[in-house]
Amino acid sequence: MLRTPHRLLLALSALLLLAAFVFPLWRISLVAPQYPEGLGMLIRVNTVTGVEPHHLENINGLNHYIGMKRIVPDAIPELRIMPWALGALLLTGLGVAALGNRRLARAWTVLFLVGSIAGVADFWRWQYDYGHNLDWENAPIKIPGMSYQPPLIGSKQLLNFTATSWPGLGGLAAFASLGLAIGVLVHDGRTRTRRAVALGLTLAVATACDGGTPRALVEGQDSCDYCRMSISDVRFGAQLITSTGKVHTFDSIECLAGFASSLPATTSVSGIYVTDFREAGSFIPADEAIFLADGRIESPMGRRLVAFSAASGSDALIATYGGVLKTWDEVKQLVASDSSAHSPPLDHTHEPASQ
Repeated sequence: MLRTPHRLLLALSALLLLAAFVFPLWRISLVAPQYPEGLGMLIRVNTVTGVEPHHLENINGLNHYIGMKRIVPDAIPELRIMPWALGALLLTGLGVAALGNRRLARAWTVLFLVGSIAGVADFWRWQYDYGHNLDWENAPIKIPGMSYQPPLIGSKQLLNFTATSWPGLGGLAAFASLGLAIGVLVHDGRTRTRRAVALGLTLAVATACDGGTPRALVEGQDSCDYCRMSISDVRFGAQLITSTGKVHTFDSIECLAGFASSLPATTSVSGIYVTDFREAGSFIPADEAIFLADGRIESPMGRRLVAFSAASGSDALIATYGGVLKTWDEVKQLVASDSSAHSPPLDHTHEPASQ
C-alpha cells in the first residue's frame, strides 16, 4: 500500500489535470514584418481559438496563399476525444489515490505516461500533415520543396514568419501532474519501477524534442544572417539550426563558417547544413560534405568555396572544377584566418557562378 503522504500527492497529481480544462494546452505564435505584434492560436482541450478574436481567421487567410488547410476545430477528432480521456484519467487517479494500492498506482502512472507520449506524437503528426500536405493546385504562392510544419517546441523560420510553439498553462500543469505522479512512484517504489520510469522519461523527451530540419531557400526572399545580403544563388546556400529549432540562413559557406565561429559557447546547435552545388535544394550535414576551395567556381563572398556530396568523388570534382579539397574543420580554420570573410567587401555584388 502507498503511504498516506504519497496517496495525497497522487490525488494532487490527478487534480492538477483540472487546469487543462481551464487554460490552453499549447500556444503557437507567428511574427513577421507585416505582423509585428504577432498572430497566435491557442490549442485547448476541446477547441482551437485565436489569441485575439480575429487571429485564427487571419492565420487561415494567410495559409490559403501557400496551400495549407484551414484550421477548423470541429473537424479535428482529437478535440472531441481529449476532454473525455483527461476526465477519465483525473477520476481514476483520484480513485487510485483513495485506494492506495501500489500496483494500481503504478498502472495508472504508466497509462498516464504512455498516453502523454501518444498525445505529443499525435500532435507532431498533425503538425506534419498541416505543414506538408498542401493544396498546390489552388495555392496562389508555390515554392517547390518548401514545407511549413511549425515547431513542436521552440522557434522556427517559415519564409518571413518566425513560428514559436510552447506549452500553455494547461499543458504545463499536465506535465507537472505527470512529473508528480512519477516522482511519487520513484520515491515509493523499488529499483525495477525506477528503471521503468527512467526509460519512459527518456522516450518522452525523445518524442518531445524537435531539433528542426533544413528548409528550402528562396532566392530574393531569404537573406544571409551573417552579411545581411539577399540570397541570390541557392547553390551556395547554407543553414545552421539551433536546438530550439531556430533556422539561420546564409548565402555562402564563408558566411556560415563565420557565423558558426562567432556563436557563444553556450549556444546549442542541432545541425549545420550546406547545399550540394550540383543539386540545388539538396542539403548535406557540413561535416559529411566535400569542400573545394580556390577552384574555378566563383562563390558569392569571393573565397571560391563550394560544397558537394561525398558521393561525387573527390578526384572527379577536382578534375571538373579545380581547387583544393577541404574538410568542414579546415573550412572554418580557413575562414577564421581570412579577415575578408568576416567583413564582406564593399563591392560585393553576388555575381552568378561561372560554372
